[in-house]
Amino acid sequence: MLKLVENLGHDHGPTAVDALTLRYEDRIKGRLRTTTDSGREAGLFLERGSALRDGDMLRAETGEFVRVKSAEEDLVTATCEDWGQFSKACYHLGNRHVSLEIGEKWVRFTPDHVLEHLAEHLGLTLSRTQAPFHPECGAYHGGHGH
Repeated sequence: MLKLVENLGHDHGPTAVDALTLRYEDRIKGRLRTTTDSGREAGLFLERGSALRDGDMLRAETGEFVRVKSAEEDLVTATCEDWGQFSKACYHLGNRHVSLEIGEKWVRFTPDHVLEHLAEHLGLTLSRTQAPFHPECGAYHGGHGH
């Protein structure tokens, strides 16, 4: 098994020998048994507390490097043309303590009938999409640190 032990972040120096495509729920784990894109058995043995980001380079115990890719996931995209209404909706959705990815007049979250009902009640228009999920890391995480 390929033991991935260090996250080098967006290091552009080493050349990756493989890739590891993960859903968000797996990119937040420090310990995970998985399979690389080429089919190699691999395990994450990383420092806990930060999510892997698309493009991060992982170093294996063997000295090999593996590039992280964000998998496409089933997501709900909620949109609104009115900034005030959109801001209120983001406040109420965020108050549910769920992972949200926020863009300009759109917010994404994993499918959940309660959140979907709330978003519609707050005046947002919903659509289903397949996309990589990159939610906000939170106010106390200090951004993307490795």
